[in-house]
Amino acid sequence: MEIMQKHLTVKELPDSEKPYEKCLQCGPEYLSDAELLAVFIRTGIKGATSIELAQQILAGGRRNLLNLYYYNYKTLMQIPGIGEVKAVQLKCIAEISKRIANTVRIQKTVFDQPYSVADFYMERLRHENREAFIVCMLDSKCHYLGDSILSVGSVSASLASPREVFIQALQAQAVSIIILHNHPSGDPAPSREDRLVTQRIAECGRMLEIRLSDHIIIGDNKYYSFREKGLLDP
Repeated sequence: MEIMQKHLTVKELPDSEKPYEKCLQCGPEYLSDAELLAVFIRTGIKGATSIELAQQILAGGRRNLLNLYYYNYKTLMQIPGIGEVKAVQLKCIAEISKRIANTVRIQKTVFDQPYSVADFYMERLRHENREAFIVCMLDSKCHYLGDSILSVGSVSASLASPREVFIQALQAQAVSIIILHNHPSGDPAPSREDRLVTQRIAECGRMLEIRLSDHIIIGDNKYYSFREKGLLDP
């Protein structure tokens, strides 16, 4: 006589096997990939726990967590129990993990040479059809602390305000800053306004003891560095 085995739900599992409780007791590093996903999936469906739904996500494609990045919404939603809301949540998890990895990589980057800064921002800015003004914050060893887009449009004294620049720098506890913007024309040669903005920000930086290390203008696969041209104090 065949004995029918009851399918246990996550709630019926011992605490040591429940992803949420296991995370609290042992830490997230002790969870398997499927258990980690199950924490976000939260609920299963009839005949499949949240852990089993997670295992289905991991089973196809690259057979690991990279599936979250490469699967589109439609593919995720083909898995029973994964609706639009859960698909969006899972894609956001993938994006967060990508940004964390990128932030770790960036923070190891040393921005002590104009060409390395220009290379870092080139692809981000060279195809923009409007001017974007960015302040990049650095620590005492020229390590990247973060950046902020302060304006989009023509770089002018009002848009590239020293006040806004140094609010960002002070919040990041920056020792020095680099300002950047792009020229949609592709020619990175500075305008008279570019020079005036640079001068004003450099003067304010001296008063606040936050050094303007460079102003870099991005063109089409070329750049202009005020530092390289000797237009900023050493």
